[in-house]
Amino acid sequence: MSMLETTGTVTVAETLTRRERVVLAELAEDVTLEEIATQLFVTRNTVKSQVRSVYRKIGVSTRAEAVAWAVEHGIR
Repeated sequence: MSMLETTGTVTVAETLTRRERVVLAELAEDVTLEEIATQLFVTRNTVKSQVRSVYRKIGVSTRAEAVAWAVEHGIR
């Protein structure tokens, strides 16, 4: 069963907004937050805020941990 299928309970991956999932996937690429912001047509501060929100929701504190979590949960 994938993370996106319903199991009767809400998964962490489901609590991420669509934009947070996009930002999380972008973190796996070798790009800066500024480059992510440019690609998504938002400011760097918006991306920083979204990254902080993702980290809080998935319980990590580094980019490497977030990328590993994303790979493990099929988001990347």
